[in-house]
Amino acid sequence: MTYCMGILVREGVVMMGDTRTNAGVDNVSTYRKLRVMETQGDRVIAVASAGSLSVTQSALSRVALGVTMPDSGEMETLTSAPTVFRAAQIVGHALSEAKATIDAVVRNESSARRDRVLTDATLLLSGTIDGRRPRLFLIYGAGNFIECQQDTPFLQIGEHKYGKPVLDRMISYDTPLAEAIKVGLISFSATMRSNLAVGLPIDLITIRSGVSKIELSHRIGPDDEYYGELNDRWSNALRAAAAAIPLPAYASEPDIDAMFD
Repeated sequence: MTYCMGILVREGVVMMGDTRTNAGVDNVSTYRKLRVMETQGDRVIAVASAGSLSVTQSALSRVALGVTMPDSGEMETLTSAPTVFRAAQIVGHALSEAKATIDAVVRNESSARRDRVLTDATLLLSGTIDGRRPRLFLIYGAGNFIECQQDTPFLQIGEHKYGKPVLDRMISYDTPLAEAIKVGLISFSATMRSNLAVGLPIDLITIRSGVSKIELSHRIGPDDEYYGELNDRWSNALRAAAAAIPLPAYASEPDIDAMFD
């Protein structure tokens, strides 16, 4: 499985992705799922992937070569995209084409071998062009996408259910960028606590508003001191908070002495 997220705040955008892939408990490997796709001069565009590796690899290879867009009939690349919205359209079309191609192969092979091969895939795309406000999109396998908005300033793909409550409670559009990194790591901690299919290392990048370059690119491995301390402190804080909340009146501790009077 996979867990990737993007957090869009006033100061910029944070993207994070784990690196664990598995095809069973005895076949676990590390694979980078967060990639910086374009850094030419006036733009920076990053993509995180979840789902079928064959589909996402094929889609991103198509993007690198150029994609013939149906509305223009022209070959377009991330270098030529005038906006991040257009970049999302290019990547979305590449993803839908890659999925359709692999689906056709899978149907033919599966009908003969009775296999069930999953080709679902989703992408997160963020970036900025000409120093404009960063944007963040979630792209589905059919090529359609949604854009992150200020009311809910984060998007997730993959195994997101365990880490979502943390983001719901702690992230707003006015959250500082450094705080967003910390909360994102707490979300990963919660996810990895409950799902062994998501694991370290974690890749993260930040893009600051008004700047068309990657401000921070960092990989968090098993020996990362800050992440280890964050993980321990978060667990301890949760236990302390739970202990500090009074018991409900209907579940009070019984008076043992009174029971035997």
